[in-house]
Amino acid sequence: MTKTISEITLPISGMTCASCVSHVEGALNELPGISNVLVNLATNKANVAYDPQRIKLNDMRRAVENVGYTVPTTELTLDVRGMTCASCVDHVESALRELDGVTASVVNLGLGTAKVTFVPGLVFASTMKRAVREVGYEAEERSEGTDALDRERQAREDDIKIQGRNLIVAGIIGLVVMIGTFYEMLGPLKAFVPVWLSYKWVIGLLTTPVVFGPGRQFFTNSWRGLKHGVTDMNLLYATGIGAAYGIAVINTLFPKAGFGGEGATFFESAALLTGFIILGRWLEALTRGRTSEAIRKLMKLQPKVARVMRNGREEEIPADEVELGEVILVRPGESIAVDGQVFEGYSAVDESMLTGESLPVEKKAGDLVIGGSLNKTGAFKFKATRIGKETALAQIVKLVEDAQASKAPIQKLADWVAGHFILGVHLLAVVVFLFWFFFGYQAFFDPNSSFILSPYKLGEIGVFGFSLLLSVTVLVISCPCAVGLATPSAMMAGTGKGAEFGVLFKGAEAIENTSKLQTIVFDKTGTLTKGEPSVTDVIADYEWNLEGSRLSSSEVKAETVLRLAAIAEKNSEHPLGEAIVRGAVDRGLKLVEAETFNSIPGHGVEAKAVGSEILLGNRKLMHDRSIDFDHLMTQAEVLEADGKTVMFVALNGRAAGLIAVADTLKEYSVEAIEHLHKLGLEVAMITGDNRRTAEAIARKVGIDRVLAEVLPQDKAEEVRKLQAQGKKVAMVGDGVNDAPALAQAEVGMAIGSGTDVAKETGDIILIKDDIRDVVTALEVAKVTMRKVKQNLFWAFFYNTLGIPLGAGLFYTFASVIISPELAGLMMAVSSISVTLNTLLLKGFKPSVGREHKPRQGSGNTQLQPSTVAAGND
Repeated sequence: MTKTISEITLPISGMTCASCVSHVEGALNELPGISNVLVNLATNKANVAYDPQRIKLNDMRRAVENVGYTVPTTELTLDVRGMTCASCVDHVESALRELDGVTASVVNLGLGTAKVTFVPGLVFASTMKRAVREVGYEAEERSEGTDALDRERQAREDDIKIQGRNLIVAGIIGLVVMIGTFYEMLGPLKAFVPVWLSYKWVIGLLTTPVVFGPGRQFFTNSWRGLKHGVTDMNLLYATGIGAAYGIAVINTLFPKAGFGGEGATFFESAALLTGFIILGRWLEALTRGRTSEAIRKLMKLQPKVARVMRNGREEEIPADEVELGEVILVRPGESIAVDGQVFEGYSAVDESMLTGESLPVEKKAGDLVIGGSLNKTGAFKFKATRIGKETALAQIVKLVEDAQASKAPIQKLADWVAGHFILGVHLLAVVVFLFWFFFGYQAFFDPNSSFILSPYKLGEIGVFGFSLLLSVTVLVISCPCAVGLATPSAMMAGTGKGAEFGVLFKGAEAIENTSKLQTIVFDKTGTLTKGEPSVTDVIADYEWNLEGSRLSSSEVKAETVLRLAAIAEKNSEHPLGEAIVRGAVDRGLKLVEAETFNSIPGHGVEAKAVGSEILLGNRKLMHDRSIDFDHLMTQAEVLEADGKTVMFVALNGRAAGLIAVADTLKEYSVEAIEHLHKLGLEVAMITGDNRRTAEAIARKVGIDRVLAEVLPQDKAEEVRKLQAQGKKVAMVGDGVNDAPALAQAEVGMAIGSGTDVAKETGDIILIKDDIRDVVTALEVAKVTMRKVKQNLFWAFFYNTLGIPLGAGLFYTFASVIISPELAGLMMAVSSISVTLNTLLLKGFKPSVGREHKPRQGSGNTQLQPSTVAAGND
């Protein structure tokens, strides 16, 4: 046996020294089929001689990665035209995967794209396009942004136009052919139809331009595929139309040829079958594009023009020419060109298309603005902080595109089945023909029977014609076109619908996994809470006269305690001290500089101000200084039991009061947890806080399970323990210290602002800082998967019912049989019904209300928050 040796040059990243070279060479040399390896540290490349019959590129990549290095890959998206069914998907993916250097390829039938992952330098875009063309399809590199949108829309419009023209030709001629075929049954209407229209040769002449005009696409496409060993649904159609037309021609010209004679001329079947198939193609082209409307809307948001300040003057320039740091002026009614930070002016901005926030968000100096959002009322200036591909809009578009181009596990199975279906259908058609030709016709044929919805009796059709018709019907009715559309169309609509409400799924697999979740684990700080402590309670011990006798009521006394504490903490950098200072300032209290300040690490601070000594700290500090707080301990313990951190305040060696500090719950934490319970999910919280504090928080928001005193590095282990109990777990966190847990969970949900979206980890990104979007993500995933299952049911239902009907199974006992043209109509209806069912997703709205959303800019709220302890997380 001849051994074939090939050579490739793999790029290797991560090598720093000679030992790295040795490791990589050793790892590759251990693989079977490798005959020689030479690694060059200077060029970071490995020249490998190998036997392609024994080892593949992915094996080499894994070997390199196992010793700590990587073979870098990149991605390319191709627009593929000509795909019509799931078998086309399989052909294109296989053609790309067979190329040296391609590590993965994912084809989306709905989008008409192929996303290819490959090793740079081993394979090129031109090679990929050639491989796709060789299996019968057209391919070109996908443009970005609006260019891609324009080209995609143009291609779709061209397809609609071409199929519409074909439909007019096939429809009109097909109608005439049908009238001529059923001339004898027209009754009084015969007076309006010339008799020669019923002549077989006339019907044949009329059918010929239908078959070789509008129907030519099926023959050319199937021939192009057959040349490269590829079979798809075009072959099914071409075989069906060709068989019906060819036998009709033979029996018309040579009635004694032995193929059924004049009783087996099926010109009307060929003409009407062509017409119905093209009707399906036309309707499919009309509806398919609407499942990806969300991404079109996002792309359209990109402003064309920006009004920048240059050399002290306003200039209108293309938005893509804005540079970082440039000052941009936005007037009422104008779109914001890029991301930036407001430094002058005040306005309300509509961010609904990017975040799902229904009400305009007020923007003032210091607030961030997102490119693509719409300025409503005032004018303002901002500095560009993100431009081009770095803007939130560009990143959101890319995430949605990537998600729509990905493939869910359930779709991979459907594509595999459909991809191997065509050959089986042809074999089945042959079996059906042989059965009816040699056995079935003699045993079951009834000359008075007819096709469903047809008055035409089968009487003179003959054994050959009857067997052929059933065989052709099986070919047509078995087409898996709806199976190919069922999953991707729903996934496209689902990811788009998620983006509409500020939920970005990173892939179709994320949707499928989210729909199966049983437990949601929330990180506490920054997720359920704002992650910023604030003063919640101030208790004064007794009336304190600091600046005169005016301070006599208990409310004023409390403010005095807070003011004294804030004066002491004014120079502190501790988060709790900052919270006290912030609380005093927010209440309008005037703070003076302390005369002296001393930090007591781990205990508190002491300061001297307005001639008095202020001591602020924990219980131990007061005990060490022998200050009696016994009469306030009951109130302190009540506050601590409620999950708050209590600070003790003393003045001139006497107890003055208590200040409770706590982190604040986010506005909609309780509402979100309630909705999750309604969905039947278990809700857990993970935190580094002590158990008493954690359980206090859990009681406030209705958490089912508390995972307390968990260090950041142990969060992933806690998620793993839940998974070990058989639960499907989602982790919701801010994507920073929660990253390991986000990765460990079946679904990681990262809460982030729209401007930081690209940096977030996890499978789902919630653009807004609103945990009710966890509910939205779950509802979108569930409704999407419900559509997928409904679509697959209908797709397989048509085939499951249609194949035995077309094969004549029911004819054996009920004389029920379907004609090829009706089979073609059924298949057209199957594709349309799947697409229309998907379009019902357009009406989806999440159950969580949005009528009470805050309207201010970043960091401000109108609602009074609940409080929880200021712990460490």
